[in-house]
This record gives sequence, C-alpha cells and structure tokens, in this order.
Amino acid sequence: MATTFDPSAPASSGGLYGLPSTPEDAKVVIIPVPWEATVSYGAGTADGPAAVLQASRQVDLLDRETGRPYQGGIAMLPIPAEVRAWSDEGRRTATPIIEAGGSDGSDAHKAAIAAVDALGDRMNNWVYDHARRLTAAGKIVGVLGGDHSVPYGAIRAAAEAYPGMGVLHLDAHCDLRDAYEGFRWSHASIMFNVLRDLKSVARIVQVGIRDYADDEDAFITANPDRLVAFFDPDLRRQLFDGENWGRITHRIAAALPRDVYLSFDIDGLDPALCPHTGTPVLGGLSFPEVSALMRAVVETGRRIVGLDLCEVSPDPGGSEWDGNVGARVLYKQIGYALLSQAAGR
Repeated sequence: MATTFDPSAPASSGGLYGLPSTPEDAKVVIIPVPWEATVSYGAGTADGPAAVLQASRQVDLLDRETGRPYQGGIAMLPIPAEVRAWSDEGRRTATPIIEAGGSDGSDAHKAAIAAVDALGDRMNNWVYDHARRLTAAGKIVGVLGGDHSVPYGAIRAAAEAYPGMGVLHLDAHCDLRDAYEGFRWSHASIMFNVLRDLKSVARIVQVGIRDYADDEDAFITANPDRLVAFFDPDLRRQLFDGENWGRITHRIAAALPRDVYLSFDIDGLDPALCPHTGTPVLGGLSFPEVSALMRAVVETGRRIVGLDLCEVSPDPGGSEWDGNVGARVLYKQIGYALLSQAAGR
C-alpha cells in the first residue's frame, strides 16, 4: 500500500474501501462473482458486488473491534463481464422452469437444466481457479456474490489447502436442497453440494436458520457429525430465558474445527438490514450479534481461512442501504479474519 495513503481522508481511489492496494500487495483479495442464474424469488444479487464496491468508499477504516484491517491490504479483482454474461444466459434459460415451480420432466426442461448446470460448472471452475491461485500465493480469499451458489469453488480451494476445516454458515436458510427446482448448482443447494462433494470439509455449523423444509431437517438429523444447526428460534428462546449471547457464541464456536471458512448469506441478518435480498425472512441476527459471533471464533483460537458474503441486492429505487450494510459486514469479516491470523494486529 502506498506510504502516502491517509486513512482519515475521503476515499480518493476507486478500489474497495477506497484503498490503493492491489491484488499483488494485499493480504486479502476479494473475488466478485455477479451471478444469479437460479434465484427462485427476488433477483438483483448479481449487482451486489458493484453495490458493495460503491458503498464501501463511505466506510471509515478504523474499526473499534478489529483495529485497522486496511493495514493488511484489501483489494478486489475487477467485476468479470464474462461471469455476468454466463449468469444472464443461465437466468434466461432457468426462468421458465422456476416460474413453473420446477421441472416437469419434459425433454425441453431437461435440456434447459443441463444448460444451466453447465454454466454453473463454468462459474464454479472460474471461482475455483482464482481462489486456488490466490490461496497458494498466501492470500486470504473472499468471495462477493452474487447468489449463495457462488462460493462453492472458493470453499473447494480452501478445503484443499486446509483439510479438516469447518464452514461457519450464517443464513436464514439451510441451503441443503438436493438440486432445488432441478438445478444442481442452485443457490438453495450449496451446503448440500459441499457436504456431498468436499469430503475434506469436516463440519458445517449453521447459525440463524429459520426457514427450512422437511427434507433439510431430515438431512441435518442424518448427519450429526458433519452438520450442526443453531436455529434462530432456539437461540431467541435461550436469550429470552436469560442466557448471555457471549456464552452462546462461544458454544457455537466450540463446534467448529480450528480452521474456519466463513460463509455469510446476508439474509441471515434481520431483514430490516437487507430489505432487498432475494429471500428475506423475519427474525435473524443483528449486526452486533454477528460481530460477537465472529469475535468468539477468534477468541476460541480458531483461524478464519476464507470467507464470502452473498445475496446483497441493491434497491431498484436507488437507495444504497443494502450495499452500505454489505460493505460494513464484509469489512468486519475481513477484520476478524486478519485478527484470527494475527495479520491485522
């Protein structure tokens, strides 16, 4: 980072958080993935990376809890036009099936699903190739979606580099559907895909879940060693009964292996904080509660080895609220990741 950089001055760079860091000199590199081929309710998350980038320049860089994450260097790769083109093609192809409530089994639907899955393969490989290269270069890799299918390649790369790692999954939904609406790489299927395909992921710990189906409930019950869910209503009852959130967060963190990948669907938050996300659900975590949970991960000696933030959808009316929240959540994630690796001290 340039030695003349003034963190107290208004953002003068077009980089993430107004920083002059480059992917070569930054400790943290963010991969933007403007993809939303299979979103099944509200769209717009393909514009999430651009919205977060724009809003990030209004974030003050001194953080009370994590210090000065910017000193480690934070950079974002250019938003890839080719991935957006794949997403738009996939969205056009998938929309008739989504609007029909899923595949009818016809040859036309089978061909459309195969085409969308092939584009999903292409996107996953693109993310994986970038994440693997950056991880090998010693970077902390973050993915900025896009819908919640997009971090699969980054989780794969992290699991190869850190076998036995866990995933801390913050979300309103379990994302444990097997090929939801027929699409293997559905945004509702990522954690199912991780558990099925990535055997070096030791465990997924889910927090904030409050909207899920019978088959997902059965899947959780059938996989107690690799899947632990902390449901939002259960957490709320514990709090209403007088339990301390700090103790709860340490109990959650204790369920994780030492190395942790942090996967965050923005709808894990109270929807007042992310009103335009694709599948908002009443309830959810506050921003301070999320921060305390990440702090517990660090305080219990875990190391955050990768991260993602997905499903940020900007307001079609022009408000920057969703992007602003996303930028601040991402900065907090980065701060705790650096703190956990002692790179931001």
